[in-house]
Amino acid sequence: MTEPTGRTTTPPDAADASGTPRGDLGRRLAARRAQLGLTREEAAERAGMAPGYLRYLEGHPEAAPGAEVLLRLADALETTVPDLTGGTVDQPPGPGQAARGARFESIGTEECRALLGDHGVGRLAVVPEDGPVVVPVNYTVVDNTIVFRTAANATPALADGERVAFEVDRIDDAFSRGWSVLVRGDAHIVTDPGEREELAERAYSGPWAGGTRDVWVRLAPDAVTGRRITA
Repeated sequence: MTEPTGRTTTPPDAADASGTPRGDLGRRLAARRAQLGLTREEAAERAGMAPGYLRYLEGHPEAAPGAEVLLRLADALETTVPDLTGGTVDQPPGPGQAARGARFESIGTEECRALLGDHGVGRLAVVPEDGPVVVPVNYTVVDNTIVFRTAANATPALADGERVAFEVDRIDDAFSRGWSVLVRGDAHIVTDPGEREELAERAYSGPWAGGTRDVWVRLAPDAVTGRRITA
């Protein structure tokens, strides 16, 4: 098959039979499609390419589309070429200019809970004796509470018995917009063996930081607020 830039590539039907994204570009394409709620066919139509070719890009780590294809994909997926190719991985989000006519809007409680989803990475704010600290943690939402796993001597364990804050957000650099959700409430270490076993079964995944992290902390929200930047 010939891709839109004229470069000869492996036929799309030679992609990973499982359809599992492989390689940096493939995984980023699939992840961005999922964020937008697009099927592969819908994303391909937006980009003006065959679904089979998009499947090839997602399934082959050696795929090297040209600049024209990357620009079309970035436009179709409402993002930027650096984001798709991993060029912004080590940079903080939000380097772009503010959109014209931007404004803040409050987000209702139910939508805030929907944006929290059932798992992800959020920022936990605790206040030890030497001053406030904010650290990222992998979390899961269980029965409308935030739960995460940590180590006994790690900073997130300082949340035990304290009122803390927890924040998640999403920044869209391509369109200079985004949202944030702030959760506040009391946190405690889970000590009941049965409850710990249940949390282990319901957790989406283990902590990205690795190592032995067998201390479960549960945050019971008493305030959930959110804001969105729109243009």
